[in-house]
Amino acid sequence: MATLDVRPRLIDALSVLRDRVDAARFPLPLRGAARARRNRAELLAQLDDYVIPRLRSPQAPLLAVIGGSTGAGKSTLVNSLVGRRVSEAGVLRPTTRTPVLVCHPDDLHWFAGPRVLPQLARVWVPEQDDGGEGVYAAGGGRGAGVGAGARMAHGSCAGHTPHGGQREAHAGHGPGVGPEGQGGAHGAVGVRGVGAERKASELFVEEEAAGGAEGHGYGAAVGGSVAGGVYGAYGGGGGGSGVGLGRDGGGAETGMLTVRIETDPALPSGLALLDAPDIDSLVARNRELAAELICAADVWVLVTTAARYADAVPWHLLRTAKEYDVTLVTVLDRVPHQMATDISGRYAELLQRAGLGHVPRFTIPELPESAGGGSGLLPATAVAALRGWLERHAQDPVARAAAAERTAAGVIASLRSRMPALAGAAAAQHAAALRLAGRVEEAYERAAERVRQEVAAGEVLSGDARAHWRDHGLDGRSDELLDALTDGLTSLLTCAVDEADERAAAAWRRDPAAAEVSLAAAEGASGAGGRLGVIVRRWRRCLEELAEEETREARAGQAGERAGSVEPEESAALLATALLGGRRARTAGENLADLLGAQTALRLCERGGRLLATYLERALDGERERRLAPLDQLTVPLDQQAELIAALSVLQREKQRETEHEPRQERQTDERARAMQKEEVSG
Repeated sequence: MATLDVRPRLIDALSVLRDRVDAARFPLPLRGAARARRNRAELLAQLDDYVIPRLRSPQAPLLAVIGGSTGAGKSTLVNSLVGRRVSEAGVLRPTTRTPVLVCHPDDLHWFAGPRVLPQLARVWVPEQDDGGEGVYAAGGGRGAGVGAGARMAHGSCAGHTPHGGQREAHAGHGPGVGPEGQGGAHGAVGVRGVGAERKASELFVEEEAAGGAEGHGYGAAVGGSVAGGVYGAYGGGGGGSGVGLGRDGGGAETGMLTVRIETDPALPSGLALLDAPDIDSLVARNRELAAELICAADVWVLVTTAARYADAVPWHLLRTAKEYDVTLVTVLDRVPHQMATDISGRYAELLQRAGLGHVPRFTIPELPESAGGGSGLLPATAVAALRGWLERHAQDPVARAAAAERTAAGVIASLRSRMPALAGAAAAQHAAALRLAGRVEEAYERAAERVRQEVAAGEVLSGDARAHWRDHGLDGRSDELLDALTDGLTSLLTCAVDEADERAAAAWRRDPAAAEVSLAAAEGASGAGGRLGVIVRRWRRCLEELAEEETREARAGQAGERAGSVEPEESAALLATALLGGRRARTAGENLADLLGAQTALRLCERGGRLLATYLERALDGERERRLAPLDQLTVPLDQQAELIAALSVLQREKQRETEHEPRQERQTDERARAMQKEEVSG
């Protein structure tokens, strides 16, 4: 497959873009933010589950995902294509809860590891020579992959053998709890059970890679440690995702979403089918999983019925498929014989109007086997046309390459519109955060101006402070005056902060962007009085040290009339009164000059004024930053928008370079594939 050969530069560019998308955040409840979050999740799923794995493994089997509405007959269709019941079909809704992937036994290694759908744990039902049953669950994360009676920690292997017999742990270095005690975990781990020796020997991976190298089959390295084999564990404690395998007596209890893997030699090598949950399931996670699985497909097979082919949900997927230019097939199921021509014609007309007239269509008649209570298998003739189309595209190298290339190229091409939309949403988030921060900044600037004005007007020298100042000339105590001034300044700052908070909160209530951060801002205001009191007391301590220093120098120089007898506490009280009393305390400066001398008093007041301004600014800045902290945690950085656009630009440049060097043979391959895509087949 020439067009999907390893392209290091293109893959590197895609990986960088993927990381930028992963880092994008849209926390503020702006208009369009929810859509941006959905688009981000969808884009990540496509890049992780399909585009990057497909580019790295162009020779991997063609994955056809069977998707559709509730009761459309997806499971029955998959069973019929395989020739046996591999996916449960029934009348309960939603019918498909756990996705089922079916492939040829030779292709199992492509899907047992985290190459595609890495967020899903694998549940594999191996064939048993002696009729014993066992389900092996491969967990997809740290601590995942729990089998019945045994648990896994950090990717350690914990599994039972099919008969509960003795197991062996190979090349391990950490704990792997199992029925017989301790086994290895960190490194390549394998488990083998009595009565299942043949399976263990055949399926245990040849390259039991360790230390971060990549193995093959089930032994792909994910992070620091590796697991080897079907009965192994990925990433044990080495820093990557962990995948382990353990037996569960009928279903994996992994604590996470799973995909069940079945193998059948009747399915041609090079083709895998995946039965996805309902796209309109009542369970939200099922709907999300269905969308993620479809985005991981080389071929989208969308199934609808004669009764529901005009419903909105399947048409939404059809429009999405057209937008991404994916390889698409539609199946019109359960069509009554007497109305087949009429219904098929109307469906074809709808597809033509939607610009999808070239999409292959397959019609399956209404049969007793289509009912939920049937056997789950349709006659081979009913699905022969669809099966033939899938086999042809899987086994013909030209068609297979073109189908995968078209889908991958379509997703990459869609980035031209999707990435700017994400960048625009990021820019809107950043602008809203700046707007909200600006309201807080404005409120606290006004608070700072209020404090400066009231200090200059001597508002602090009121109440108890004013009474202590009046008594000060009548042998009042200096420490009591300082206490009163300290309390007054704390009260002034607290009132200013409360007013700023109310002003900012009112502005935020008028802004929808603040809906989820206003409460956090209110919590930031709690305890403001205590914090401001601490800062004011620190200012007082520094003021007293400053007054003591100047008083000591005045004593040495005998600058004032009473400099030799003055106490530092007296100087500090007079200085604080002069700084905070305004016009109400003019005599405080005169008394300070009498004590220390005019020059010393002037210098002390200048230094004290700068100290006061510093601490007032520090107090208000600290409270403002506390109000902004919750917003800062949610804020989208300014460079996020630029990084998204830059990553897209690099990717487009690499894609253009690849297109310019694309050989003529590849263009002919694409033309041939598009010609095949125009087939209209009626089953």
